[in-house]
Amino acid sequence: MSDAPVQPRLAPLPFDWLLLLVLLVLPAAGAVMVYSASAIQAARQLGDEFFFLERQAVAFTLGLALLLLALRVGYRRLAAWAYPLLVFSLLMLVLVLVPGIGRVAGGARRWINLGLLNFQPAELAKVALVLYLAHSLSRKREKVRLFSIGFLPHLLVTGLMVVLCLLERDMGTGVIMLLVLFTMLFAAGARVSYLVGAVLLAIPVGWRLVTGTPYRMERWLAYLDPWGHRDGAGFQLVESLLGIGNGGWLGQGLGQGKGKLFYLPAAHTDFIAAVIAEETGLLGIAVLLLLYGVLVWRGLRASLRAAEPFGAYLALGLTTLIGAQALLNLAVVFGLLPTKGLTLPFVSYGGSSLMTLLLAAGVLLSVSGDRGGFLRPGVQAVRVAPPRGAPEASP
Repeated sequence: MSDAPVQPRLAPLPFDWLLLLVLLVLPAAGAVMVYSASAIQAARQLGDEFFFLERQAVAFTLGLALLLLALRVGYRRLAAWAYPLLVFSLLMLVLVLVPGIGRVAGGARRWINLGLLNFQPAELAKVALVLYLAHSLSRKREKVRLFSIGFLPHLLVTGLMVVLCLLERDMGTGVIMLLVLFTMLFAAGARVSYLVGAVLLAIPVGWRLVTGTPYRMERWLAYLDPWGHRDGAGFQLVESLLGIGNGGWLGQGLGQGKGKLFYLPAAHTDFIAAVIAEETGLLGIAVLLLLYGVLVWRGLRASLRAAEPFGAYLALGLTTLIGAQALLNLAVVFGLLPTKGLTLPFVSYGGSSLMTLLLAAGVLLSVSGDRGGFLRPGVQAVRVAPPRGAPEASP
């Protein structure tokens, strides 16, 4: 028998270090690109080239504090906040529609001016919806296949949020909420027939919302033929595609892009990926996609390894929220979907988006520390020797 001392095993980290690394790299890269995309505009229009970068830095600092707080508190304690946060988010979504309170920009009423930053209630509402769904589905998992218990209440709550977002002229956020809902219901075991039926009913409603609203119809036509609408609704998409084409394989170099020189609207917000493509090329976009791919991978891994249903559904919902929003934003920038007002998660300029996503990241990191495996099939025990005292099998 060896007398060598037994080396103690290192305790596993209380969170996924690779996920944390990605969640820090994305905002850092975003800060660089926000400055590159906004410096000239800020200098000429506001007299301070660092205006947007400084505000983004403040939002990142506050968001990082929220991330650490969520990680310190732990996701299990958040279950008690599911309904209060849901009610607060609904009230804020209603409040932003009140004239004199909600701030209008680009024809949409989505923001409440808090002085240091403009708060967008829809950003918090997305996280609140995931928290509510995770809490409710974990409690009702034995009855989730029942229409009146597992499907209808969640659809009504989500539908109410979507309607309020549509009143703000924010169809993109409504689409994200519905994607999160259906993903979480499917994972929880809701009947596929209910999900398919809801999608089939939603298609004509969505088409009516597009064709019945002039500005949405213009965007749809511009999506089908951007060059034919270059002087109108297709201008932003055309400039985005020109910038992407100008980037080539390796890009024009940081700060050397031309689209941000008052050609590309929303260069530092919704269309920041076009600036990234022009200045860093296909290589930069590939790295960006890789980072989001790792984030989704580790988020789904955290969901599969969660020790209890609440954590599993929470990680799945937050991962779907971030991944779907990133995918839709990039699809719009590359002309694969009609234009929508969605930020690129952790990268675009936007204090509300960055803070709430960092809060969600802290919750996701908290779940990643679990070592259970609620969503994975349990390991079957294997008997390798007969119990002591049992008769041995005859040869």
